[in-house]
Amino acid sequence: MPDPKSLIASNIKDKELVSVRRQELVNAAVELFVRKGFHKTTVREIAREFGMSMGTLYDYIRTKEDILFLVCDHISKSVSDKLQSTLTGKKDPAENLRNAIRDYFTIIDEIEDYTLLLYQETKSLNREERKYVLDAENGLVDIFEGIITQGIKEKIFHIDKETARLLAHNIMVEGQMWAFRRWALRKNFTLKQYIKLQTDLITKALR
Repeated sequence: MPDPKSLIASNIKDKELVSVRRQELVNAAVELFVRKGFHKTTVREIAREFGMSMGTLYDYIRTKEDILFLVCDHISKSVSDKLQSTLTGKKDPAENLRNAIRDYFTIIDEIEDYTLLLYQETKSLNREERKYVLDAENGLVDIFEGIITQGIKEKIFHIDKETARLLAHNIMVEGQMWAFRRWALRKNFTLKQYIKLQTDLITKALR
């Protein structure tokens, strides 16, 4: 996967400075995008929140879509890093899967507004940037598929490899559903209840 920084041109040659300023830019933009929506947020508002002039902002990016891409990349990496950090240590695949489901759903709950932003606005990216973001999501699917595949190898899970990939995608969708359909789900379930019920359904499919 290409370095996301290479997809966005910059007038600044100091790569470390560019990285720092772009992270500050993401921090300034993401809340505006969540609150107002990507299309209703102006570059001038982002510059004001960023604490820099329009001219200085354009030293680090070229378009508002560049900012959106940086925001989407930041959200994707945040989810991936948090999920990966919970899978350290040697555990059996069944325990790893339960923990990964719990932690992924919990992460989605913590960043639910960002999750909605990511999936609502990815369509506004250009083809290359959109592919990058979607590839990053497939990386999360790979994490769940890897756990399930290990369980198949150890004869703990009793499904074939093709079904393992589909089930990994299902886990992703069920986590996202907590954000997408929160208006309905939270009338009947707490997050803890939702995690338990979904985990039970998933583990039943592996028997």
